[in-house]
Formats: sequence, structure tokens, C-alpha cells
Amino acid sequence: MEEGFGVKKKEMNWLERFKGHLSTINHHKIMVMKYCFKAGLYKQGFLHDLSKYTPSEFIPGVRYYQGYRSPNNAQREAEGCSTAWLHHKGRNKHHYEYWIDYPSQETDSKKLAGMKMPEKYVVEMFCDRIAASRTYNKEKYTDKDPLNYYLRGKGHYVMHPDTERLLYRLLVMLAQHGEEYTFRYIRKKVL
Repeated sequence: MEEGFGVKKKEMNWLERFKGHLSTINHHKIMVMKYCFKAGLYKQGFLHDLSKYTPSEFIPGVRYYQGYRSPNNAQREAEGCSTAWLHHKGRNKHHYEYWIDYPSQETDSKKLAGMKMPEKYVVEMFCDRIAASRTYNKEKYTDKDPLNYYLRGKGHYVMHPDTERLLYRLLVMLAQHGEEYTFRYIRKKVL
């Protein structure tokens, strides 16, 4: 038995982990698709996170599935890094980590920096954060959860300032005004 969030978790067999992981990623994908459609991003909604079904991501997802947190965190703890996450963020443009690069030669900096993300991918990232918060928080979800998750990591992001400002504005708007207002704003002002 393993403990998580004060609740004893029973050991799962391979089939239970397979079904659980597949159900989780299907549920998440459908939710992100719904949110992308609300924003008018139909192609992105259909294509969102297809790499999660590839062996590089799906097999570690099943192996480290626990049901209450991302299997990437469990793989990271067990192996020192998450190969599934490294594969995922390098293939999905809605992750700010996809956009990390060395700055142009016009600057003297040799440090990695966040490149500016096109707005359509920032909006998909916003949709992804809502869906992830809903998936893991289940019935306890509130519209403040995606902002709170973002704030817990603030200061560690390597994100372009314009990208970070837009994401933060959308998360605050969601927390203060709810989904309908925020998606109306996205359709009319952002995209």
C-alpha cells in the first residue's frame, strides 16, 4: 500500500494501470478538445496530446500510473527524469518548454530563454491547464485551481514575458470571472 494525500492507495496490477491511464488521458484529451472548441481552435482540439498515445509516452504512463497525480512525476522520482515528459514537451507546441531556445546572436546571453509563443498555443496551454486541474481535482475543482497551480511554479518558468503575461491574464480572468467570460474574451480579443 502506498500513501497519497493522506489516503491509502492499493497496489494496482498492470491491467488496472493500463485502463486507468488510458481513461485519464482520454478524459483529459476530450476536455481539452471541448475547451479548444470553445476558443475556436478546432484543429488544435482534435490534435491535442496525440503523442500521449505513442509508446514513448504511453508505456511509462501505464507503468507509473497512480490515479491521483501525473505519472511523469512518479517516473521522475523513480528514474531521475521523466522520459515520457521529455518526449511530450518536445512535440507539443502548447507547452512553453517546447519554445525554450538560445536567444538570437544579437544578444550576448548564452543562457536558455523562452521564445514568444503564438497566441493560439498560449490559449491551448490555458485550456490544457483547466483540463488538468479538473482531471486531478475532480469534484473539488474551482476556477481558481489553474491559477493556483501556475502561482506555485512562478519563478521557475523559462517563459517569454509576453507569453507569461497572456497566460497569467487568462488565468486571473478565469479565477475572477469564470469560463464563459474568459472564453468570450479569448474569441474576441486574443484570437
